[in-house]
Amino acid sequence: MSIVVSFRISKRVKELMDQFKHVNWSEVVRKAITEEIRKQEAILRRDFERARKAALLMDSLRRSVEGWNSVEEIRRWRERK
Repeated sequence: MSIVVSFRISKRVKELMDQFKHVNWSEVVRKAITEEIRKQEAILRRDFERARKAALLMDSLRRSVEGWNSVEEIRRWRERK
């Protein structure tokens, strides 16, 4: 089942479209929208992958230091204010 979506274009664009009656403009719009969705999904995948790699890098850089407690250190700095 399909639905109808409407959008505005300039009068000039509509006049130009009318010169090419043989073109299935609905199909052109569907293809353009589908292609843009593919691009946006690829960007999301890349961003997710970059975030995952960054998290793994941060985990690899983290080290534990014996005798040091981050909570105590934060409290100490807050109490100094």
